Parts: sequence; C-alpha cells; structure tokens
Amino acid sequence: MDEKGRHAAGLTLRREVPSDGRVDRSPHQLNEFTADFQDYITPTAWGTAWTREGLPRHTRSLLTIAMMAALGRDCELRLHVNAARNNGVTRDEIKEVLLQAGVYCGLPAANHAYHLAEEVFAEQDRSQA
Repeated sequence: MDEKGRHAAGLTLRREVPSDGRVDRSPHQLNEFTADFQDYITPTAWGTAWTREGLPRHTRSLLTIAMMAALGRDCELRLHVNAARNNGVTRDEIKEVLLQAGVYCGLPAANHAYHLAEEVFAEQDRSQA
C-alpha cells in the first residue's frame, strides 16, 4: 500500500476506533501547528501498525492500554480506554490488563491508570444515561 492508501486506511480506522466524533472534535485536525504531525501519525500509527492482520484490534487495544499506563501517557491512555469499547474490549479486561501492568510496569503506574480508567468509565456511563 502506498502512502496515500495508508493515510486513507488510517483515517478510516481512526474514525472506527476512537470514533468519528473524536476525530472531528480533535483540535489537532483544525490546528495548523499540529496538522503535519497528524498527517504523520495517521498513516504511520493507524494506517500501518493498527491495520496489520497479525493481531486483532481487540488485542491491539489491550496492548496499547498497557503501554500507555506503563509510560504514564495520560491523554493517550484516556483515549484508548475510551476507544477500546469500539473494539469489543470489556471493562473487566481493562482491569486485568492494568493489574498485569502493575506487576511489570510498577504499582504507581497501574494505580494511576486505574483512576484514569474509572474516570473514563464514569464519563461513558454519564453519556449513556
């Protein structure tokens, strides 16, 4: 697949996983300063890594949550905890991934990630009420 095809595939996947609304509301989509970065990550992260057939989206979501928890990347962790439901990931599976992350990445990182995940779940519950 060429760069244009990866960008199109990446944008499609971004609209399916985080959601159309998330992509449309992203300040990075409308911001001249970050537009080049978005043009880089869409084909690279979403159009290359996320579209590969080697792992299902469900597994990619769980791995991404674990990595963002380990690295302390709060904004990305929130995004991927929220988006994971679009890939069929359950709250119980997220709980298990964060427990596992605590063993291998450190208890403070997992503790913080649990709190962020609870906030995301509360926001999801409020939006469904």
